[in-house]
Amino acid sequence: MSAVEPIAGRFALLANTHEQQTYRLAPHNIEAEQALLGAILVNNDAFDRVSDFLKAEHFHEETHRRVFEITQQLIRAGKVASPVTLKTFLGDHDLGGMTIPQYLARLAAEATTIINAEDYGRTIYDLAIRRNLIAIGEDVVNTAYDSPVDLSPRTQIEEAERRLYEIAEQGRYDGGFQSFSDALRTAIDTAAKAYERDGKLSGVSTGLTDLDQKMGGLQSSDLIIVAGRPGMGKTALATNIAFNIAKAYEYEVRPDGAKIAKNGGIVAFFSLEMSAEQLATRVIAEQSGVPSYKIRRGDIQDQEFHRISEAARDMQSIPFYIDQTGGISIAQLVARARRLKRQKGLDVLVVDYLQLLTGSKSRGENRVQELTEITTGLKALAKELNVPVIALSQLSRQVESRDDKRPQLSDLRESGSIEQDADVVMFVFREEYYIKNKQPREGTEEFTNWLAEMERAHGKAEVIIGKQRHGPTGTVELQFDAEVTRFSNLAREDSLPEPI
Repeated sequence: MSAVEPIAGRFALLANTHEQQTYRLAPHNIEAEQALLGAILVNNDAFDRVSDFLKAEHFHEETHRRVFEITQQLIRAGKVASPVTLKTFLGDHDLGGMTIPQYLARLAAEATTIINAEDYGRTIYDLAIRRNLIAIGEDVVNTAYDSPVDLSPRTQIEEAERRLYEIAEQGRYDGGFQSFSDALRTAIDTAAKAYERDGKLSGVSTGLTDLDQKMGGLQSSDLIIVAGRPGMGKTALATNIAFNIAKAYEYEVRPDGAKIAKNGGIVAFFSLEMSAEQLATRVIAEQSGVPSYKIRRGDIQDQEFHRISEAARDMQSIPFYIDQTGGISIAQLVARARRLKRQKGLDVLVVDYLQLLTGSKSRGENRVQELTEITTGLKALAKELNVPVIALSQLSRQVESRDDKRPQLSDLRESGSIEQDADVVMFVFREEYYIKNKQPREGTEEFTNWLAEMERAHGKAEVIIGKQRHGPTGTVELQFDAEVTRFSNLAREDSLPEPI
C-alpha cells in the first residue's frame, strides 16, 4: 500500500464515463500536502520556508490541517515537531485502516527533501486560492439568482470585489526581505525624479510653496491627517490641494505604454459630507474669484458669469474624480480606490472626513476599535496603491476650553490610532475666526483693540504640522480668502519686489 492511498484514495476521480464527467472536484493535491508535511516532520527547518505564506486552512484534507496547525504551534514554542510529539495531540482515529501514529510515520518515511518544501507549499497555497475563487463564484451566482430585496447589484459587486482582494492580500508569498542594494536603487530613483520635477520635490506638490518646502510635497504611501475644528477650513485646504494637483497633471508614457505622472497627478476625492455639486461650486468659486454664496443664489453680474464660464471651461479636462456616497465603509472605499487606480490611474486620494467612515465590525462594537480599523485600513491602502492618502479629521471640543486655541495632537478625536497610524498630522488654525466671535461693543477701548487684533489676523491661516515622520514639525502661514474658500501662498515683506 502506498503512502498516499489511505487518504488520497477517498478523493480519487470516479470512473471516466460521460455521466460522471459532469461532476468536478475542487482542485487539490493530496500528495503535495503529504510530501510537505513529511518534510517538516523530518526536518523542522522546512517549516521556515513556508511559514510566512502558508496557513492550516490552505490544506484541503482536514487531517492535514490539524497536523500543520499543531506542528506550527510546537515549532513556534521552540519544541520539536515529530511523529512522536504530534501523536499526543491528534488522538486516535482510523484513516482507512491506518492509525494516526502509523500515518505520521508513513509521512516522515516518504517525505520530500527540504529543498522542495517551498515549491510544494506554493502549490498547496495556489490550489487553496483556486478553491476560494470557486466558492466566491458560487456565492455570486447563487446570490444573483436568489437575491434579497434590500441587496442591490452594486452592493453585491462591491462585496465580491472585497472578497477577491482579501484573498489576493492574505498569505502572499511575494513579500519578505529585499536586499539593501534594491532599496538603495529605489531611493536614488526617487531623488532623480525629485531633481527633474518642478520645484525639486520628492513628493507631489500641493501648489502651496511654503507647505511644500516644509514637507517636500506629499509623499507616496503616506497617510496625511488634516485636522481642525469646524469653521477652520480643513475641507477648503484639502479641496485646494487636490485641485492644484489635478490641474498641474502632466504625464509621460513609459515603454510599456503606461502613463506615469511627471507633475501633479490624478486625484480621487471621497466627499462623505458634501455633495459633488457643492464641492464643484467651491472649486469654481476658488478658481473664478466669485464667492460661492453668490453662485448658489445666482446673484452674479455679466463679468462674474464670464469668469465662472472661463474657469469651468479650464476645469473640464482635469483628472479629478469625486465619490459623494455618504456613510460608506472602509472596505467599500478601498474597493473603489483600487478600481479607479486600475481603470483610470490614481496619484492622490482624499477622504472628507474620517469620522464619517464606518468599519466592518457590527455597530455594537467600540467606536475606538472601529476607528482603529479605519485608520489602519487607510494606511494599508496608501502603501498598497503607493499614493499619498489625505484624510480629514474632526478635533475634540477641549480646544475651545483653552486660552490658546491652537490644536495639539492630544485633541484628535476618539482614538490614538489616528496619531499612531498617520505619517503626517496637520492642523488648520485661523485665529481670525475666534477673534471675530469676540467683537465688543463699538466705541469702547476694547473695540479699538479688537479692530487692531482683527487687522493683524485678517486673511491669515496657520497650518501646524504636529507630526511628520520624514521631516520637521512647525507652523506654515498661508493666505486665506474666506469669501471664495481659497488658501494661497502668503506674501511676505522679504519676498516682495523693491519699490520703484
